[in-house]
Amino acid sequence: MTPKQQRGAVTADLLLDAALRLYGAEGERGITVGAVTRASGVSLGSLYHHFGSIDGLVAELMHRWLTRLLGELFMSLQEARTTRAAIHGLVRTYLAFVQEHRDAALLLHSSTADQHTMAQGKEIRDAQEARLSAFAQWLQPRIESGELASLPVPLIESLVLGPVVAVARRWLSGIDDVDLDEAARILPERIWRSLAP
Repeated sequence: MTPKQQRGAVTADLLLDAALRLYGAEGERGITVGAVTRASGVSLGSLYHHFGSIDGLVAELMHRWLTRLLGELFMSLQEARTTRAAIHGLVRTYLAFVQEHRDAALLLHSSTADQHTMAQGKEIRDAQEARLSAFAQWLQPRIESGELASLPVPLIESLVLGPVVAVARRWLSGIDDVDLDEAARILPERIWRSLAP
């Protein structure tokens, strides 16, 4: 990477980090061009150069954190010694990510992300296809060997992630009747039971 490219990457990171802090503090209304440039110390021209618009910045921010989340989830699958341990690890990894990266999790579980996904679903699917197909490739031999219930892959994904996403959204909304540590103790085995052959 040339020095100019390195400076560009640093500038983009400053903008993305500032946008995430603003989102965490004020929600969607906090991410304005003026607020992001002030919080990052980066010029308006640089924001437009790197992202084209504030919407482009938010889209890249969501993409960055979704990629990181999916990467951590897939890593947890690969590191597990058994299928049961992999499902347990996947659930715990997701909940730990939400707890550790609250601002990013707020964004990824927001109506902003939902709207973006609906508006640009094909582009997002295409961008994540390699990771999602890797998950399907991880699942398929375990289904065929009888280690997992013989269900379509999208249903398995729903059985694993549906409850976890629901708990994460509830916790992120500030409802104080959900404890993520408790969920990390209880949900993995309950979810595993729904997938066991």
